[in-house]
Amino acid sequence: MGIFIIYWAVVVLLFVIGIIQIIIKAANNQPVKPGLQLVIASAIMLVIGAGACAVILSNLKIGH
Repeated sequence: MGIFIIYWAVVVLLFVIGIIQIIIKAANNQPVKPGLQLVIASAIMLVIGAGACAVILSNLKIGH
């Protein structure tokens, strides 16, 4: 269970750092590609993690 919490914390952390990088670099007229890569990576991790959670939860036999 603890690894799921760490996984979601990493996803949120990557997303926040990516957004901050995009804002700062756009304000300084620098390339925003590294920030965009972090946001895209966090979005991919979000989809994979949500899919894994759905599979895990679909195998639970609640109420049987």
